[in-house]
Amino acid sequence: MSWFKRKEKGITTPTNEKKDSPDGLWEKMPSGKIIHKKQLKENAYVYPDDNYHKRIGSTEYFEILFDNNEFTELDANLTSNDPLKFTDSKSYPERIKDSQKKTGLKDAARTAHGKINGLPLVVCCMDFSFIGGSMGSVVGEKVARAIDYALKTKTPFLMISKSGGARMMEAGLSLMQMAKTSAKLALLSEAKVPYISLMTDPTTGGVTASFAMLGDFNIAEPGALIGFAGPRVIRETIGKDLPKGFQSAEFLLEHGFIDFIVNRVELKTKITTLLQLLAN
Repeated sequence: MSWFKRKEKGITTPTNEKKDSPDGLWEKMPSGKIIHKKQLKENAYVYPDDNYHKRIGSTEYFEILFDNNEFTELDANLTSNDPLKFTDSKSYPERIKDSQKKTGLKDAARTAHGKINGLPLVVCCMDFSFIGGSMGSVVGEKVARAIDYALKTKTPFLMISKSGGARMMEAGLSLMQMAKTSAKLALLSEAKVPYISLMTDPTTGGVTASFAMLGDFNIAEPGALIGFAGPRVIRETIGKDLPKGFQSAEFLLEHGFIDFIVNRVELKTKITTLLQLLAN
């Protein structure tokens, strides 16, 4: 009996099905209970017991959003070079190659266009698994080029942010991406092309200080950490204890920094509704 069938019958505890399934097909939820990975995928990678949104990447978001998982990727082969010849415990090119091998990604963002419930949409999605989703020159360039495509085709733009901030190996070149992407979004606004910003866990640093907070609608997933500097830095700077839940999506919603929180299970429907509203 599937998890969904058991839920309909009021059965929430795991069954003995796990004994008959190969290892690696089950995942433990924060509650301690288990869920089949297929069922977790069907629930948009949201744990049903406590609504915890598991961190996912561009592959999963594209599958959730684009009709029939059909899309055309943009600028798929852009990769970082090493402008500063940066080295710490290993060289920057080595870190890039290691991350590419580990994740199968070229860098920390992917861009694509396709349709969502029949409506055209350009999407840029960040991947935290690639050097913490840090924003370097490639991420900024891919965001900028995706906006250019949205401008050229008059297609709404969705940004899915998930980042630890600027990429220190590129120093000032990384910080320059904040200004570049913000300027591109100003052009998008002038052309009256809709822009929706979705903040996921975590959205921090220069990403928060630039494109993540500039949407026509700024929305977030439940429980997402959203902020610029870390809580410890802020606490030590102002010399005061921080409010409970500080920098959570729920706290930001309560204080007017975002427009609403959307459960990932309902994400495609909500984005479709916003596109319909912004088209009028």
